Amino acid sequence: MNILLVNHYAGSPQHGMEYRPYYLAREWVRAGHRVQIVAAAYSHVRSHQPEMPSGGQALDETIDGIAYRWLPAPRYVGNGVGRVRNIWAFLSRLWRESGVLVRALQPDVVIASSTYPMDIWVARRIARLAKARLVYEVHDLWPASPIELSGMSPRHPFIVLCQRAENDAYRDADVVVSMLPKVADHMCAHGLDLRKLHIVPNGIVPEDWAGAAPELAGELQAHLDAQRASGRIVVGYAGSHGLPNALDVLLDAAGLLRNESFAFVLVGDGHEKARLAKRVADEGLKNVALFPPIPKARIPALLARFDIAYIGWQRVPIYRFGIAPNKLMDYMMAARPVLHSVEAGNDPVAEAGCGLTVTPESPAAVVAGLRTLAALPPAERAAAGARGRAFVLAHHSYPVLARRFIEAVS
Repeated sequence: MNILLVNHYAGSPQHGMEYRPYYLAREWVRAGHRVQIVAAAYSHVRSHQPEMPSGGQALDETIDGIAYRWLPAPRYVGNGVGRVRNIWAFLSRLWRESGVLVRALQPDVVIASSTYPMDIWVARRIARLAKARLVYEVHDLWPASPIELSGMSPRHPFIVLCQRAENDAYRDADVVVSMLPKVADHMCAHGLDLRKLHIVPNGIVPEDWAGAAPELAGELQAHLDAQRASGRIVVGYAGSHGLPNALDVLLDAAGLLRNESFAFVLVGDGHEKARLAKRVADEGLKNVALFPPIPKARIPALLARFDIAYIGWQRVPIYRFGIAPNKLMDYMMAARPVLHSVEAGNDPVAEAGCGLTVTPESPAAVVAGLRTLAALPPAERAAAGARGRAFVLAHHSYPVLARRFIEAVS
């Protein structure tokens, strides 16, 4: 099968996030399919951008058997006019190159998968030219997400445009794939025939967890070793430090537990990192340590040193459609018992029986949850972690997910 995957923000191991297009495509290539990813040359989520040729030319390269085509698009900061220009530049260039892509690849399947829904119009054009099946992949629900999370008016021109694109996608796509599990009612209300809907969530790459992981080093390793040696329960968080991650609640809980045998370790970066570090210093939270992000290959070694892995969320209505966080998959693959502070349409921790779920935005609930998990015998915490790992391998590994995706679109 020839597969054309349009994902504005697609990354790779050498470029950084987002990884899902790469992991799915790599599995498809391994299964004998031919895959072409088309992405924008600039994305705010990538750590490294492709080195584009001069003169506004596209760049073609092959990464692990996957053909990438990078289309020129201007840099931007934030979510304002610059990002809109970036989106427009990518989609307009892709529209102009539709015929070239069809002749070169002769796709059997065309997938629109760019978070925002306007890529459906270009993907639909390409699919019609190629007489291919059209697939719409949903990461987040737009325009519901910017309306509910950012307070944008439903009458804002950008939101109106997104709503038209979402409705067109549900009407015209042959298949709709969603990472979020509880979207059926919303999509049905916007015109989707639910026979088209398939759920394919986020996942992990088993080979990333095979063999001995590269060890930690330096101050982070020394700190973790010291906490474990002193008999403290290490509560760890690894991931982005942003408002959606509700890390203030974790710091509030750390303050309430400052005289108990808990050590809190937060590893990562984000726009809230500096403010959180100032909080720790100003409030004298000596049981909290913040560290910079570490290479992805060292994440297994980091998580292995956590006694309890923490993930928290704000109480936001949009989560009623479900959640699919990558870091939770990592926690579970590392066989860590998880404290999950959430109110959502689904709860992988409860489904797997790999920890404890408590009310979001409640430091008291987090404290109670941590005390409950810490009071368990080590063997019981280990058994909970093992259940999480087994659950991820059965339902959230990319070999499994890639096969489910192909079955849905075939």
